[in-house]
Amino acid sequence: MKKYLDQTLTPQQRAEALVSEMTTEEMASQLRYDAPAIERLGIPAYNWWNEALHGLARSGIATMFPQAIALAAMFDPDLVQQAAEITADETRAKYNAYLAHGDHDIYKGLTLWAPNINIFRDPRWGRGHETYGEDPFLTAENGKAYVKGLQGQGPVLKTAACAKHFAVHSGPESLRHEFNAEATPKDIEETYLPAFEALIKEAHVEGVMGAYNCVNGEPSCASDFLMGKLREWNFDGYFVSDCWAIQDFHQNHKITSTPIESAAMALKAGCDVNCGCTYAYLLTALEEGKITEEDIRAACTHLMRTRIKLGMFDQQTEYDNIPYATVASPEHKSVSLQCAERSMVLLKNNGILPLDETKLKTIAVIGPNADSRIALEGNYCGTADRYTTFLTGIQDRFAGRVIYAEGCHLYKDRSSGLALAGDRYAEALTAAENADLVILCVGLDATIEGEEGDTGNEFSSGDKNDLRLPESQRILVDRILQTAKPTVIVCAAGSSINIEADPDALIHAWYPGSEGGKALAEILFGDVSPSGKLPVTFYETAEKLPDFTDYSMQNRTYRYAKDNILYPFGYGLTYSKTECTDLQYQNKTARITVTNTGKVPCEEVVQLYIKDASQWSPLNPSLCGFRRIALNAGEQKTVEIPIPEKAFTSVNANGERKIFSDTFTLYAGTHQPDPLSETLTGTKCLTLEITP
Repeated sequence: MKKYLDQTLTPQQRAEALVSEMTTEEMASQLRYDAPAIERLGIPAYNWWNEALHGLARSGIATMFPQAIALAAMFDPDLVQQAAEITADETRAKYNAYLAHGDHDIYKGLTLWAPNINIFRDPRWGRGHETYGEDPFLTAENGKAYVKGLQGQGPVLKTAACAKHFAVHSGPESLRHEFNAEATPKDIEETYLPAFEALIKEAHVEGVMGAYNCVNGEPSCASDFLMGKLREWNFDGYFVSDCWAIQDFHQNHKITSTPIESAAMALKAGCDVNCGCTYAYLLTALEEGKITEEDIRAACTHLMRTRIKLGMFDQQTEYDNIPYATVASPEHKSVSLQCAERSMVLLKNNGILPLDETKLKTIAVIGPNADSRIALEGNYCGTADRYTTFLTGIQDRFAGRVIYAEGCHLYKDRSSGLALAGDRYAEALTAAENADLVILCVGLDATIEGEEGDTGNEFSSGDKNDLRLPESQRILVDRILQTAKPTVIVCAAGSSINIEADPDALIHAWYPGSEGGKALAEILFGDVSPSGKLPVTFYETAEKLPDFTDYSMQNRTYRYAKDNILYPFGYGLTYSKTECTDLQYQNKTARITVTNTGKVPCEEVVQLYIKDASQWSPLNPSLCGFRRIALNAGEQKTVEIPIPEKAFTSVNANGERKIFSDTFTLYAGTHQPDPLSETLTGTKCLTLEITP
């Protein structure tokens, strides 16, 4: 038996044995993302590129979960992990089926380039909805859960997760191929690195992907500083460049002069696999003495080790018999529905919600996102076998008459190319006039906020210009509200939006996945109480934000924001009222009693924030723990929430993380301990002075 087939050896030993049988040319060929077969060694072709931000993506039918930012709004890592487990099962099921047909194409492998754990520092960033929001702790908790769900707990990896994009990366999209993100040591350690460190040290993520931009003058995919952090954290997986990022070294960043130099720079820094084509120059770089055979061997060994961990060279693994019937099964879609229910955030409610069906005969469902499948998806998505749009969900749930009107185009001034501007407003107004109530479905989709040049985005969209709705929708909202009909606005978007209107109720639905319409209807009619919380700050205006290219955290995110806040991080209403009492602390664990003082069952998110008095603490208290709980009307529960050791540290100007204070203020409630949250909810946080 070949040594690399001996399962009694470690993956590292097996990988070394396998690579030792390869020629230099064969080793170099395996560093491409679309690695060819080496038939004489029994190594099949393998494409490293697969996507799974919120379900298996770009590979045909799969269960479509809410976009990542919506998963973050659940404040429920256990459910995030369950979504990832389902995604991994479906990935394996499809992989098994593809192998049976000899299909080794892109988006069909077991190396999933997810999660995206970049910090959503600026609401204009088009890719922000791929992330878990603006807070490093919340991002790390969700990221760890997603990695554990994707990779499984067995000796063989179910799939291989990948933390991206390492590490100081969050737009602008239009500049990403030439941009140099300048960040202080404090901001890097305090904000941009913690989630990556947690995923490597605590979740043992198998892959890390570099970013397009430079960080303090070094290209992210070949940064001495960033690669040094991976070594410091004992990362033992594989490193992949973002796609065609290495060619940016010479074409845009001007760090190198030729693709040969770029390939050599990336390989010697520790980039194992090139998503792109620049590693086609590796053998030339070897001939010119810019790299050594050992550089190629080390990278190839890392890649073979990952493939061995995935069981690719074993005759039988525990995942080979996952049936194809598991893909988009009713059981899996029910979890997607649960995620959608828990992710939608009720931002405003004057008492109109939940709707009283006995008083309604006709509802008008209006707006460009009312019957939009794209508004359910977000980007990097799969294809659902059935979509329940907002309109369909309401039609299925409501026994009375539902009148539908598009209202306007998502962003153009007319829906029909031959019509005059505003060609759908009259129809929308008529629908509203003939209804008892209006559900106005507005917002964005991934054709407006997304990735620059994304291969899955035909409009090649990117960042937002401001935080408002497109003008066509602003006009629609204004005209509908002028009818004085009771109106609930539902906004589908992956980021901070200022509706600039005063409806009776406002729901932020994110991009809620294939079951989004059903979840919305359940919330509207009170079958489910809304329970999502904002994982990002909603700002009043982009004009008061720091420059988009400024990577300093000053006046960014809830930890450093001083003003300009429309709805705070951690905020979200329910249909009931909860009261937190009796905050206690012992042995780095908080204990809180929570009572549902309202008349309906609900789910709530108990949140802990902490602040010390040192000069190095963030301006505002920082999230350090949370727990989602379910409460029946009148029910009382006591919850214990552990506080991680890192919560007691701060970071100084040199990037050193230490404990700088003897005493800390701990806050507990169902929102942030800020005046605006208290005004919006009518409740205050509990406070307690503690020592570590």
